[in-house]
Amino acid sequence: MASARSRLGCCALALLVLGTLARTATAATWEIDPAHSTIAFSVRHTMVSNVRGQFKKFSGTVDGDEAHPDAAKISASIDAASIDTGNAKRDEHLRGPEFLDVAKFPTLTFASKKVEKAGEGKWKITGDLTLHGVTREVVLDVDDVTGPVKDPMGNLRAGGEARTKIDRQDFGISYSKTLDAGGAVVGNEVAITIDVEVTRKP
Repeated sequence: MASARSRLGCCALALLVLGTLARTATAATWEIDPAHSTIAFSVRHTMVSNVRGQFKKFSGTVDGDEAHPDAAKISASIDAASIDTGNAKRDEHLRGPEFLDVAKFPTLTFASKKVEKAGEGKWKITGDLTLHGVTREVVLDVDDVTGPVKDPMGNLRAGGEARTKIDRQDFGISYSKTLDAGGAVVGNEVAITIDVEVTRKP
């Protein structure tokens, strides 16, 4: 479940660069820099606390040009087995058939369908998320877009932040156990926060 959200986040990462497309002069392809990006998620546990984690392996691209940022094409994927909550036993459970089932569904993917400006430095990206073998339309909120700047190697870099929420059960991740006093052991809603850097060669 937690991973489901994170994947959405990966897509959102790529979306963040859209704000920079309006400030560049030519059509270009930007790539997510995994070494300087984070896809994090949070899910409620036993109704009293949040368990947080991230995905360690992901990639994505944004293709577009400054004249038509709303026509940009975004694609992203995440290695489901790279989920990391800081607890090896829990991570193995999340990789198993009750959650991500990485043996059957090793990769989560996102493909954009619509890009809309939602204010200064803000975007809404609608696209198809495929998770656990199920494809659903999702909307990602992107803001705090910065850049582009040139790094010491001469590459252009841009960044931003994206947030979204999904219901894991919408993707067929239906694991459910209840507490003796009522309430779920694991919540259905997963919150995702993505901090991303994207790069483009000059």
